[in-house]
Amino acid sequence: MNDKSKGFLKLSDVEQLMPQEETLESIPKKSRFSIGIPKETSRNENRISLVPEAVKILVDNNHKVLIEDGAGIGSNFSNEDYAAVGANIVDYTAETYNCDIIIKVSPPLEEDLEVMGKHKVILSSLFLPNSKKSFFTKLMSQKSIAIAYEYIQDKSGALPVMKSISEIVGNTSVLLAAQYLRSIEFGKGKLLGGIPGISPAQVVIIGSGTVAQFAARTALGMGASVKVFDSSVNKLRRIQKNLGYSIATSTLHSESIKAAIKNADVVISAKFTDLGISPCLVTEDMVKQMEHGSVIIDVSIDQGGCFETSRLTTHDNPIFEKHGVTHYCVPNIASCVPNTASFSLSNIIAPMLLQISEFGGIEQMLKHDEGFRKGVYIYNGALTNNHIGDMFGLPSRDLELLLAAFR
Repeated sequence: MNDKSKGFLKLSDVEQLMPQEETLESIPKKSRFSIGIPKETSRNENRISLVPEAVKILVDNNHKVLIEDGAGIGSNFSNEDYAAVGANIVDYTAETYNCDIIIKVSPPLEEDLEVMGKHKVILSSLFLPNSKKSFFTKLMSQKSIAIAYEYIQDKSGALPVMKSISEIVGNTSVLLAAQYLRSIEFGKGKLLGGIPGISPAQVVIIGSGTVAQFAARTALGMGASVKVFDSSVNKLRRIQKNLGYSIATSTLHSESIKAAIKNADVVISAKFTDLGISPCLVTEDMVKQMEHGSVIIDVSIDQGGCFETSRLTTHDNPIFEKHGVTHYCVPNIASCVPNTASFSLSNIIAPMLLQISEFGGIEQMLKHDEGFRKGVYIYNGALTNNHIGDMFGLPSRDLELLLAAFR
């Protein structure tokens, strides 16, 4: 008969019944990394991704920030402003591209990637319509982790970077329209808002998202008459609620758009799609029927444009005339107000960088933050965005499976 059958337990068995210490998940140690901010090389890009106040917070948290000489000048920030808060001002682009994390506004040019080391993390916009296959293959060959501002989501599923930029773009688009509409050379010599005895300008806005909402608010504030078009009645209802004003709205039908823009002084397109390419909603024949001196602001040019007559322009040459109608088709409208836009972007990017540190590094951040994970389009050299893969004929892989290997 063994010990157990006699009613006795061995010493080892007794130990198993004793209270055991609970194994808790270890708290990740904060990571420290270097952050590089190159000077923007894209044409007419005057913004910078981190303002001096944000750099100070990062430096105070023991991160090293390298800023290329003159990177902030376009946004009215001097080298001295950055040096005063602890940033290192460097002379060469390569020094910033060899940091652990590179932060930009516009996507890097392919020649920029030539000086970027392998296994780097880069955050920037993507501007997919202007991208080339070679850009993605180069990033993949460098085993990079590339994250696009356009795709990052918050906990509600919204796009925080794009929303912030859209607020600025919506406001600025109306100010630009007013500028050209009052011009004798490019417009009708007409005020956007009416005065007693004179009807206000007619503004048509296509879309009902953040850009459209802020454009409508600004136009109404200037005294214009506004009508908003969208394919979703719920979105039209929401924009009326958010504005606190019962503006004229209509669903997107070709005949209703055609009738509205025929007499419009200003038409602003702000219709975007998750697929990266905006639908063409206004044909050339519709534009031909608009009055001479009318103004088109194609905010959707970032995704190819909503007007058949649109083509990319720049801040150096922002407008062109087609069928007597002035077209403004600059893709980075927010760069018109680079100081404001830089603060807006910095308010979102800096907390993300601090969060990466709190989680213990980029890998842990991707593991725990689903919204941030949505921004990844290249992970350690593998393309993880199916839409980009389909556009350029590149194989893509599932990010969740790739991260599972890390876990």
